[in-house]
Amino acid sequence: MEESESGTSWFWRAAAGVFVFINLAGMVWAIAMGEPSHGLVHVALLFGGYLGWKYLSRGPKSSAFSSEPPVDPRSIEYLQQSIDAVALEVERIGEAQRYQEKIQAEKISKTPPKQN
Repeated sequence: MEESESGTSWFWRAAAGVFVFINLAGMVWAIAMGEPSHGLVHVALLFGGYLGWKYLSRGPKSSAFSSEPPVDPRSIEYLQQSIDAVALEVERIGEAQRYQEKIQAEKISKTPPKQN
């Protein structure tokens, strides 16, 4: 272990020891004082601490996304062509909408008002 990991490890071991001592002493004290529900809270804290220690001591898991996949130049080119095609189609849709609005506006301006 490196120095920093060793120092960190020592700190967490000491903290865990204090946690266990406080909860064991609290459990005994609560039961001696006639408060079994208070004693059960200390047992639950000990159990939760144990589960947390087991879960965290497994260390970081490697993820499928942690390393970059190899880049294929053909796939990047294909992706770029696809994006260009989509952009062109979106532009055509926008032009068609503008043309429809222009035609609609011309129809409204040429329509004579209705007379009763």
